[in-house]
Amino acid sequence: MRVGLHALGIGDGARPEVIRAVAVAAEARGFARLWCGEHVVLVDEPDSRYPYSADGRIAVPADADWLDPMLALGFAAAVTSRIELATGVLLLPEHNPVVVAKQAATLDVLSAGRFGLGVGVGWSAEEFAALGVPFAARGRRTDEYLAAIRTLWADDPASFAGEFTRFDAIRVNPKPLRGARLPVLVGGNGDAALRRAAALADGWYGFNVPVADIAARVAVLADACARRGRALGDLTVAVAPSDATPEDLPGLAAAGVTELVVVAAPPAAPGEAATWVAELARRWIRPGG
Repeated sequence: MRVGLHALGIGDGARPEVIRAVAVAAEARGFARLWCGEHVVLVDEPDSRYPYSADGRIAVPADADWLDPMLALGFAAAVTSRIELATGVLLLPEHNPVVVAKQAATLDVLSAGRFGLGVGVGWSAEEFAALGVPFAARGRRTDEYLAAIRTLWADDPASFAGEFTRFDAIRVNPKPLRGARLPVLVGGNGDAALRRAAALADGWYGFNVPVADIAARVAVLADACARRGRALGDLTVAVAPSDATPEDLPGLAAAGVTELVVVAAPPAAPGEAATWVAELARRWIRPGG
């Protein structure tokens, strides 16, 4: 099983010297991928419920530094050469899909084909309001934006006409190194996200999922794939468990998980990053080593 690291972009992990140190050490220690999530806006007292915690509250303080994930991963790409990179996740309906297509292709080219676009529909009505984007129909908007982005990656010139976006005979270059097959992963733990991953994406990213629930979630994904004439094995199944131990790894692999994502906050001191990453690698990549 591959092991990824979701540690960059927030708080101390938003500092360039920490990003550099963690990225370099993660590549050296055998982590498969660096993940970086997104929120453009946080508010002090949200009415929206955060879906990835029992109390419905996000653990990140509203005044914490939170980098744009495309820019943060671009910085990480510049100091590494092998480790893969992924947004986990970019809140796609908050963005112009033409701009996202351009940014993703740019990052893929600059990283020599190491980038995967992880997307989600979002949960914060306050964030959508601040950006002037309707919160309603964000799922349909996400589906359409993915289709538009694939069109832009594949065609030159490209045309598209939908409910939320349209363009005619435009050229958006560069293209990703894999063209329209640049990997797209869908984040979210609910059935709708799993159906979206099976229908439109190359993988699923489950975030903060209890170990006891993972096999059932993967089974829903497998069923959704079968209904689309796809095999579960055709998709990346990346999961960041909320409560896993290294002893759970064989069971997760048997359930169909292909990438365990370790979520952790890096140390504030860049000089401590290498030791911190090495300890994570000993625990998760080489248990007992």
